[in-house]
Formats: sequence, structure tokens, C-alpha cells
Amino acid sequence: MTSNNSPIGGSRFAIFRYPGFRRYWIAIVLIGFALQIQTVAVGWQVYEMTRSAFNLGLVGLSQFLPALGLVLVTGAVADRLPRKRILITCLLVEAVCAAGLMVMTLPGFESILPIFGLLMIFGAARAFYNPARQAIVPNLVPENQLPNAIAVNTTANQFATICGPVAGGLLYGVQPGAAYGATLGLLLAAAVLVFSIPNPEQQRARGHTTWATISAGFSYILSEKVVLGAISLDLFAVLLGGAVALLPIYAHDILHVGPSGLGFLRSAQAVGAISMGALLIWRPVSNHAGRIMFAAVFAFGLFTLVFAVSETLWISVFALALMGGADMVSVYIRGTLIQLWTPDELRGRVNAVNQVFIGASNELGGFRAGTTTALIGPVAAVLAGGIGTLAVAGLWMRGFPQLRHVKHLTRS
Repeated sequence: MTSNNSPIGGSRFAIFRYPGFRRYWIAIVLIGFALQIQTVAVGWQVYEMTRSAFNLGLVGLSQFLPALGLVLVTGAVADRLPRKRILITCLLVEAVCAAGLMVMTLPGFESILPIFGLLMIFGAARAFYNPARQAIVPNLVPENQLPNAIAVNTTANQFATICGPVAGGLLYGVQPGAAYGATLGLLLAAAVLVFSIPNPEQQRARGHTTWATISAGFSYILSEKVVLGAISLDLFAVLLGGAVALLPIYAHDILHVGPSGLGFLRSAQAVGAISMGALLIWRPVSNHAGRIMFAAVFAFGLFTLVFAVSETLWISVFALALMGGADMVSVYIRGTLIQLWTPDELRGRVNAVNQVFIGASNELGGFRAGTTTALIGPVAAVLAGGIGTLAVAGLWMRGFPQLRHVKHLTRS
């Protein structure tokens, strides 16, 4: 945590006056674009080479599995080593992977196995990068500025989610190697920015490495009801309520809007999240944080039900945008609470577990939506998910009263 706990100026954007955070934020924006561009490029390349939907699924799975397998290691490393150094190392490894993928676009490369090998290495680097990326933020800004830091970071990620795929598609259309070249350049630029950040203060974990220290993230989450409630609420709400995986089916079979309509549907949630993020930067949550978070989850479930039954494009887009806004509120409050309620020497391990849960909820949520659709159809599947989200919110309100009664986004 930075030693100066007073805000600089009265502006909501005063957080950018902290040089370390400003450089970190610009790096986050560049990395977000790089990740989205590469995701689009890899998807196109693998599908062009194999024409296999199964292989497309493996693209995401091959990047998620390292985070799952290394969860006990990545967080411990983020708590024992300088987080800035971890970020730089991971970005350089990811840049090497992007360079390797660029080589794979040259004539003569016909096997997809090297591509999946590079994606596994890329996923392993991301597994170390993500806990350090989240845990370093409280080291760069004062505690009273952390909610704004999380809001602007999340908004930047949503902006990259909207614009990055478009850039990736255009670059890949020009020349496949151009997309990976852009990814390589963005990652190297981000590494330079992170290198220029003044070395932040960090309470590093000490002592011998034992099973107790490695698993301390899980132990802390289980013992701290506010953190456990926040992480598990997101896990089950997204697992049950996610409808993104079914958007192509809705666009083609229900709304009958084609690829252009699918583009509107895919961007709607991110647009809603960005709009809510801007509002939260301007009007941050100052009271009843726990109740507001639960209200946001309820709203997410209700708007999911609206989307499920809609047969009109503009209603569906509006419902998805409201879902994105509600999710942004939940992410903002949950992310702030997890960071503030976790001691600095444990933040890496707790964030490693949280990242695995987020990845698992997204991956398994898509699988849940797909299998349920195969059994009962897309509308019933999304309706069931929305009802499930409402049920989870209600159960968690009763099961985690400590989380419900949190008033302010501070540790006290």
C-alpha cells in the first residue's frame, strides 16, 4: 500500500495523478487489446486449418488449464516475489508466444499442435500474470482510491473487449501475421511501461514454503465470510446466468438477424458495462455496498429473463446492456471488497483462487448453457439460468449476512 493515504485533488480522475498507477493503467489497456486481437486471430487460424468446432473449444481450454493446474503456485509467487518483476517476466513470455504464433502463419506450417503448445505456455504466463496484476493495484494507490482504480481498470477491459476483436479481425484479414505482430508490439510496449513504474511497496510473505503457506489463499477465503461470499456469489451467478455462449443461436434461430445482429448482441453487455463504469467513477458507491451488490445480482438475473423471452432485437440488445451494467456494479464492489479485506501478503494467493473461479465459471457456464440447450432448447435454458441466478442471490443473502451488511468499501 502506498504511504500517502490522502487523495490528490477532488476530481474522480485524480487517481491518474499517481504516476505508477497511470503507467499501469495504460499497460492494462494495451494488454487488453493484445489479448483480444490474439484471441480472434487464433480462433480464425485454428478454424481455417481444421474446420473443427471441437478444436475451437480447445483454444480456450488450453489457456485455462494452466491456471487451474498452477493455482497453488501462482498466488504464492505473487506474494513472495516483487509483483512488478512478475508482470514484466510474464509479458515477455507472452510476447515470445505471440512471435511464435506469427511464425506459424508462414507457409509450410500445417500442424495445429505447435499452436496449442504455444497457447499452453501463454496460458501459464497468464496464470502467473493475473494474480500479480490484481494484487499490485493496492500497492500503487491509497486505500481510499482503490474503488476508483478498480472501476477504471474494469472499464478499460470492457473497452478492449468491444474494440479489440474488431481490430483483430481487420488485421487478420489484411495478413494473419499482422494480427500477431500487433499483439507482439502491444505486449512489448506494456512491458516497457510496467518496467517504468516506480517500485511499489509490498508486504511480502516470509518464512519457509509449506503446504500451509501454499494453500493459505484457500484457507483465508474459507475463514473470511465476506471474501468467501463475494467470490462464491460470482462463481454460481455466472455459472447459472451466463447467456453469452448462446448468442449465435439467438441471433440465427430466434431473432433472425444474421451476423450483423450478432455483433450488436455481442457488444451490448460491454457497452452497458462501460456506461455503468463511467457512472461509478463519477458517483462511486458510498453506502450500503453489500445490499447494492446483491441488488445488482438480482437485476442481472431479471434482465436475463427478459433476454430469454425477447423476440425483438432492440429489446434483446437493451436487456444485454442492462445485464452488463448490473454485472459491472457487482464486479466493482466484489473486486474492491476482495482486495481490501485481504492482507497484502495474501493478495496473490487469494487472487489466484479468484481468477480460477472466474475462469471456471465462464468455461463451465458456457458448457452448462450448451448442454441445457441440447436438452430443453435455448429459451428454456436461458430462463432456467436467470431463475438460478435469482435463487443464488436469495440464498447468499441469507447465508452470508456479513456480506449483506457491508456498508462502505473500506476494510473497517
